[in-house]
Amino acid sequence: MSTTAESGHVTGTKDKNYDLIWYLEQCLENALRLETYIDDAERDGDNEVVELFRKAQADSRKGAELAKQLLAQRITK
Repeated sequence: MSTTAESGHVTGTKDKNYDLIWYLEQCLENALRLETYIDDAERDGDNEVVELFRKAQADSRKGAELAKQLLAQRITK
């Protein structure tokens, strides 16, 4: 358990919501970055790496969707 003080007074957003927004952005950014990695692996004909990156991309999309749902619930409260 962390004992650091809430910094929402600085950002105007509770820390947990700010963290959720950060996580959402990182998941989306990762999904985009992995598209480039998939293209690179496809160009080199490495199907194992393509599959790995596609799975990782799907996980990033799933994380983003879950974060969007949670964020929507919290913003409307």
